Amino acid sequence: MALARTQRSAVRPATSRRSVRVQALLTPGQLRAAACATVATSLLAVAGPSLADLNTFEYDAGGEFGIGSAVQYGEADLKGRDFSGQDLRRSNFTSADCRNASFKGSNLQGAYFIKSVAYRTDFEDANLSDVLMDRATMVEANLKNAVMQRAVFTRSDLKDAVIEGADFTNALLDKPQIMALCKYADGVNPVTGVSTRKSLGCGGQRRYKASSPSNPDGPQVQEDEKEAFRATLPTYRK
Repeated sequence: MALARTQRSAVRPATSRRSVRVQALLTPGQLRAAACATVATSLLAVAGPSLADLNTFEYDAGGEFGIGSAVQYGEADLKGRDFSGQDLRRSNFTSADCRNASFKGSNLQGAYFIKSVAYRTDFEDANLSDVLMDRATMVEANLKNAVMQRAVFTRSDLKDAVIEGADFTNALLDKPQIMALCKYADGVNPVTGVSTRKSLGCGGQRRYKASSPSNPDGPQVQEDEKEAFRATLPTYRK
């Protein structure tokens, strides 16, 4: 009998009286949280090498979504910066201050300018197709000859923007903004051959409806443009 008591004492966990008292004071929820924290710490210790390999892979892929042209400028101070002639597809300029910056002739297809400040920013001859410029400030921005097909300008301010030769085909703009731009819209885009007034739907409700993205009979994306967009997608596996 004495030997059995000794064996039971040997296999009993070594728990101090103080830890037992602390556990008795904790609620079941607190005990579960403490257990989860312990498990998470253990998993992080095991996953360390795997996370390092993943980070190396993402670095080698280059840029966001594996696109080397994608750069991050979210909330950055870019006043007066020169980005002219650069490949900036899918780059992030969300909430960035781009006042008086130059993107002249740059490829910004699929970039993000949500809530950005683009006061007097130069986008002349730039490719702004599929750009998200929701709630952006584009007062007096230079959009001369820019291609802005399928771009989103909802709740954006384009007051006194230069739009001569700009192509807004299938772009989303608030109707009051379209009416304001149609008062002085003019020119033909040198790349697409589309007149600015036609791309905005100026001149009547029928034309406005025909150019809306939800209308299957309106202007459609060309196959060569689709192929060019697919070519920018990353290839992780073959």
